[in-house]
Amino acid sequence: MMRRVVIAGASGFIGRVLIARYEAAGWQVHTIGRSGADARWGDTAGIAALLDGSELLVNLAGKSVNCRYTDANRAEIFRSRLETTAELRRAIAATSSPPSLWVNSSTATIYRHAEDRPMTESAGELGSGFSVAVAKAWEAELFADDLPGTRRVALRMAIVLGDGSVMPPLVRLARFGLGGPQVDGRWFATRARRRNGTQHEFRARAGAQKFSWIHIDDVAGIIDFLVERPDIDGIVNASSPHPSDNRTFMATLRRVLGVRLALPARRWMLEVGSAVIRTETELVLKSRWVVPERLSDAGYPFIWPDLEPALRDILQPERAAGEGLRSVPRNR
Repeated sequence: MMRRVVIAGASGFIGRVLIARYEAAGWQVHTIGRSGADARWGDTAGIAALLDGSELLVNLAGKSVNCRYTDANRAEIFRSRLETTAELRRAIAATSSPPSLWVNSSTATIYRHAEDRPMTESAGELGSGFSVAVAKAWEAELFADDLPGTRRVALRMAIVLGDGSVMPPLVRLARFGLGGPQVDGRWFATRARRRNGTQHEFRARAGAQKFSWIHIDDVAGIIDFLVERPDIDGIVNASSPHPSDNRTFMATLRRVLGVRLALPARRWMLEVGSAVIRTETELVLKSRWVVPERLSDAGYPFIWPDLEPALRDILQPERAAGEGLRSVPRNR
């Protein structure tokens, strides 16, 4: 019997990769989205019909946080996560044969700015501010109510590296000679940013903010691993066991690209630039130091545990294959 997976919010970078992988592996793939999907948000009965008899639900739905945190955008970031997750929960409750596993996207930014020690599932400290409030509310929505037939996992993903997402703009910066570290500094705080919890406070110096990351292959690999491990539920950190820092990450990226010139981007440049391209400096200045304690303890075999081979696979895939950098075979 063909295995069935339902992917919600599948139009983004991660969703497209998962669809291709599951189809190549012979799964029957269904999607939930706003348009062009097998079921649309708001049609709870249609979503329940898709989920009935499926093995796996992966929810990636939510407005990108790569935007300015205006009132309208903040409201949509909350709404697009909470309403869709609540609708999935109601749809699962309406099925006679619910999916055995529901993996819901979450974010490693839920942890505090950390320069002193890594954040784990068992001992990590949650942070404060807008992004953290979103993550807390999202996870609370996932675990609300009783779904006895469905195991639920909140996948706290670090920055995902692959052929999309954050990589194209970082590569462009490096190739234009702006691939130095993103350097924090003092910056004035408006009353609105303090009220909304969107002001980034100066802490890490000289590009020392930690950079936790994960290769897109490992995002897919972790979901496969969770399918086969019914003993794992709740919170799971999805990040490489070997996090970097901003300065080292940018230096490694330049080395892979063969770029020598590297001007740093200081806080005032980042603030001006982020306003122009309509994003927030928190995305590059917050120190995210996260390690995958539960996955490591469970024996998950990371495909890309180290940064430079991971970047070479993304940016120089033929060379990476020739040098045997991959630790386990790719399952495309």
